[in-house]
Amino acid sequence: MKQNKFPPGWDEEGVQSVIDYYENQTEDEAVAEDETASQNEFGMLMEVLTELGPAVCEWILGALVDSE
Repeated sequence: MKQNKFPPGWDEEGVQSVIDYYENQTEDEAVAEDETASQNEFGMLMEVLTELGPAVCEWILGALVDSE
């Protein structure tokens, strides 16, 4: 059986809590969260091609680790 690898600071319990949060979120709550995120002055939402997603995530993670 393959062992899961988690990013630093994450474990199975933390990942499961995020999954539970989104699986139990109502549609209205999800819309409100999306609207709030789109109004955030400290970040942005960006659409990328699916095949580029992993590379973009890795690049962002690398930038975050380098800034610590």
